[in-house]
Amino acid sequence: MKRLLALILPVLGLVGLSSIFIVDETQQVVILQLGKPVRTITEPGFNAKLPFPFQERIVFDDRLLEYDSPPEEILSKDKKSLIVDNYVRWKIVDPLQFLKTVQAIPTAKSRMDDIVYSELRRELGTHDMVEIITQNREEIMDVVTKASNKATLSYGISVIDVRIRRVDLPSENEESIYARMEAERKRQANKFRSEGSEEAQKIRAATDRDKTIILADAYKEAEKIRGEGDAKAVQVYARSYSSDPKFYEFVRTLDAYKKVVDDKTTLVLPSDSKLFKLLIEGK
Repeated sequence: MKRLLALILPVLGLVGLSSIFIVDETQQVVILQLGKPVRTITEPGFNAKLPFPFQERIVFDDRLLEYDSPPEEILSKDKKSLIVDNYVRWKIVDPLQFLKTVQAIPTAKSRMDDIVYSELRRELGTHDMVEIITQNREEIMDVVTKASNKATLSYGISVIDVRIRRVDLPSENEESIYARMEAERKRQANKFRSEGSEEAQKIRAATDRDKTIILADAYKEAEKIRGEGDAKAVQVYARSYSSDPKFYEFVRTLDAYKKVVDDKTTLVLPSDSKLFKLLIEGK
């Protein structure tokens, strides 16, 4: 009896251990009974099933997964060949459907590769190379992501994000494309220089015109002020002359002599000369 119990207890222990299992937070499980799915477990914790071989569990990853697609050649709208290197972030959202359709991750990657490449080729074919490389890449990839996700849901897969890692040109086309791009940049630069030179000429012409107007107005104002000053001077001289003609004549005579006579001048004057009398008599 003891020998029988010693044989039965280990067997019961093994059966118990094979019936109770833990689902990790990073896992989701499909329970198969005689090869047919009977239950799906997506919540973490302790769970139980019938012992093998009656029931078995298939474990799938519940985390966000990443698949790096190999670079592929794609033709843009403007007939430029591009080598596109992209990657995909995806997740198993329906483990039962995943098991029924693709069964394993390598097969799932193969299906996704076909779908994503097809959507990339279709969408990039509606855009020029410049848009793909610099301008609208985010919008383009959002469209590709949504279309790819719609196509993969039937496999229990959700495509979360499709992104282009890099875009290269085929080696045989690089030099010619770079030459065209350089020529285009030079054309743009020459256009900007020409427009800048034209604008500079307009500014210089406007400045010269304003300068001429300002100088003319200034000269006009100066002449006006000078004329007013001369008129006032004449009025002052006139008032002075009319108030004391002899004194005015005396001052004007001194001014005239001051201009004529200096320290190097020798004068020979007659005795009846006004200047002689002015110098000798002071009157």
